[in-house]
Amino acid sequence: MNNTLLTAFGCLIIFVATTFGALIVFFFKKDFNKKVNSIICGFSSGIMIAASIWGLIMPALSQSENMGKWSFLPVAIGLVVGALFLVVVDIVVNKINSKSKTGELEGTIAKNKLTRFVVAFTFHNIPEGMAVGFAFGTALNSGEASSFIAAMGIAIGIAIQNIPEGMAVALPVYKHTGKKGFSFLIGMLSGIVEPIFAFVGVMLASKISVLLPWLLAFSAGSMLFVSFEDLIPEANETYPKLGTWALMVGFIVMMILDIALG
Repeated sequence: MNNTLLTAFGCLIIFVATTFGALIVFFFKKDFNKKVNSIICGFSSGIMIAASIWGLIMPALSQSENMGKWSFLPVAIGLVVGALFLVVVDIVVNKINSKSKTGELEGTIAKNKLTRFVVAFTFHNIPEGMAVGFAFGTALNSGEASSFIAAMGIAIGIAIQNIPEGMAVALPVYKHTGKKGFSFLIGMLSGIVEPIFAFVGVMLASKISVLLPWLLAFSAGSMLFVSFEDLIPEANETYPKLGTWALMVGFIVMMILDIALG
């Protein structure tokens, strides 16, 4: 396999993994009871929190080490901006849904939460895709086999992490809509930004490194915001201990994947 095909494969495999994870929605029954709902919300929030810390915040701090004692600045600002972005999304979605003649208040609130959740997960995939693209772009510029091996390692690591992430998007969507095909599509499309921005990363490999800490922290802020405001309260609404244990399991699973494959 030549270097160009290897780069294309590495950029596409991360999307294929998300799609594979979203497929699990077809194995679930139509109706979720409250216990299953607590488990799904807790597990999804655990995945998001762990992915935010080890997959986004830690790499962002590492990427900004050249700023010395101010290396926290891009991360701190990115976290706040990421959270504020979801507040803006919430306001916009609220205005759109308030004009709908069909939705009741409860349905509108659920739709707003779901929209923010999907948006947060989708934006989280952008810097991951760019990181893969940056690795392959650097390898193409150097032409060294070791650089391609390292880049493929990053792509495979992110791809494996994307399997539970695709599941974590599709299941809450299915819980709110009851539509398996639609839920799978949303789960799959949440990952479509990864190969797109991976190819952007390949093209801009020499310039993109400056932006990565800010983008990583921005994504972490949006994911943490939606976890704390929406998923965790819903997980703990009826079965708090079950939701908390599911959160811990999701956190541990994602932590292991991030550290072992990072």
